[in-house]
Amino acid sequence: MTLSFFDQFSIPNILGIPLMIPALLFPLIIWFTTNRLIQNRYSTIQSSFTFYITKQMMLPINTTGHKWAGTFVTIMLMLMLFNTLGLLPYTFTPTTQLSMNMALAIPTWLMTIFIGLRNQPTASLGHLLPEGTPTLLIPMLILIETVSLLIRPIALGVRLTANLTAGHLLIQLTSTAVFALLNTMTITASMTLVVLILLTCLEMAVALIQAYVFVLLLTLYLQENI
Repeated sequence: MTLSFFDQFSIPNILGIPLMIPALLFPLIIWFTTNRLIQNRYSTIQSSFTFYITKQMMLPINTTGHKWAGTFVTIMLMLMLFNTLGLLPYTFTPTTQLSMNMALAIPTWLMTIFIGLRNQPTASLGHLLPEGTPTLLIPMLILIETVSLLIRPIALGVRLTANLTAGHLLIQLTSTAVFALLNTMTITASMTLVVLILLTCLEMAVALIQAYVFVLLLTLYLQENI
């Protein structure tokens, strides 16, 4: 019973071939680019939504960092799609895999670091030592700031993985309780079903918010280095 709860996070296979790659390529399949479909209401709403999110996301960044808006919006939309598709029945959520989230977090975090070292190396290295630090505390503060800097990509990946994994486990536990109580305690099962619906709505919100938080933290890291 315990192992079956975690089976949903294992990568599915067909004939020994993992389905992670088709899942990652799914956004390209549903992304329409024909002129006939661009002019419909759905694409207009999608463009307005993307513009609003981009505007809110770029507020903490000065004009120099706005050229990275396309990259950040692409990452955010991809994470939103992966997170929400995983809530559908008989689907797989790639973002519940820590390896994938770290593969997104580490290169994007390194991008912000390299930009700072290229454009303003003195200011970027100056973040490791606050101004006015006593001489005796300099080695300790440099070590602490270095560790806090290196732990940022780990926090990005683990935060996304933990939130999605916890939500999926909670939904599965609640749905299991609904089926177990359906024949014996109908009223209790109905109340649990209402809780399950509310949890699903909450998990949908969490899936969207976590994608936004992931990219928002990247924009804050970028702002420190430009």
